[in-house]
Amino acid sequence: MVNQVNGSNQQANALTNAKQQQVDLKKDNANTQAAQAPSPKAASDSVSLTPQAQQLKTLQDKAQQSPGFDSDKVAELKKAITEGKYQVDSEKLAKNLADFEFNVYG
Repeated sequence: MVNQVNGSNQQANALTNAKQQQVDLKKDNANTQAAQAPSPKAASDSVSLTPQAQQLKTLQDKAQQSPGFDSDKVAELKKAITEGKYQVDSEKLAKNLADFEFNVYG
């Protein structure tokens, strides 16, 4: 009787080993197929700027390159004011103020 039990254990072990080998073969086949399958290309991101955004970028670059004001003109105006030669055109000033108010608050 003892031999029969030992024989059954050997058969059970052999059967378990055979099943484990089948599982291992299936895993190997799946890994091989996955490695051979062409990998999908990653989608690339892209950005496109509207014409308005491109124009704003160009204007921003120009503004950064400019000194901000015309120093020669400022010096000329200072000289005219100190010499009393600077005259204000009141009609032009009033028109510009009105245009500014209308554009900003209108």
